[in-house]
Amino acid sequence: MKKYIPNTITSLNLFSGCIGILMVLKGDYLTAFYCVLASGIFDFFDGLVARLLKVKSLIGKELDSLADVVSFGFLPGAILYTMIREVSTSEYLPYIGFVVTVFSALRLAKFNIDERQTSDFIGVNTPMNTFLIVSLPFIGQVYPQYIYNIYVLIGVTMLTSILLVSELKLFSMKLNSLKWGVNKFKYLFLIISLILVAWMEILAIPLVFVLYILFSILHFKPTAVED
Repeated sequence: MKKYIPNTITSLNLFSGCIGILMVLKGDYLTAFYCVLASGIFDFFDGLVARLLKVKSLIGKELDSLADVVSFGFLPGAILYTMIREVSTSEYLPYIGFVVTVFSALRLAKFNIDERQTSDFIGVNTPMNTFLIVSLPFIGQVYPQYIYNIYVLIGVTMLTSILLVSELKLFSMKLNSLKWGVNKFKYLFLIISLILVAWMEILAIPLVFVLYILFSILHFKPTAVED
């Protein structure tokens, strides 16, 4: 029975993503955020459990990507669609939000065949991108003049889509060693991010996103890996 456990966890990721999409379409962004959070947790643990139980399978790999397309592809596209629809007078312009869905699918397909991404990422991973986008409605409640702007929303759509399939090298939080010298930028990113989230809650996510890119660039500089 243990071989079914990872796939069950992956299925929970998909299930949570489906509910999250329905919440977005209802305008309940808070519940949608919790659904994204749940999907992220399930997405992290399905691979971890599979490795611990030594039951990795091709079906599990495919199911994981299919679940991620929904939870971290369609869901952020739905958020951008609904937000653009609120500020656009065009019937068709809001569909631009689903460009993120298309590029998320491309990013996931690229990840599956890219042997360079076994331990780190090339391009922003879809969960991180989704957390950035799901934070926008909450930031918009505080700063509506900056977020609920058609040019800002379309700009975010295009920028995040490009980052998904870019050649930007970003670290994962997998640690092959606990040494400070090797992982100092990962540790700094984690510490600062936790402080920001504790202080600003959901509003901190864009700052965490920027810090992730910044510390990844520093981490992969030649001087950053010398010990």
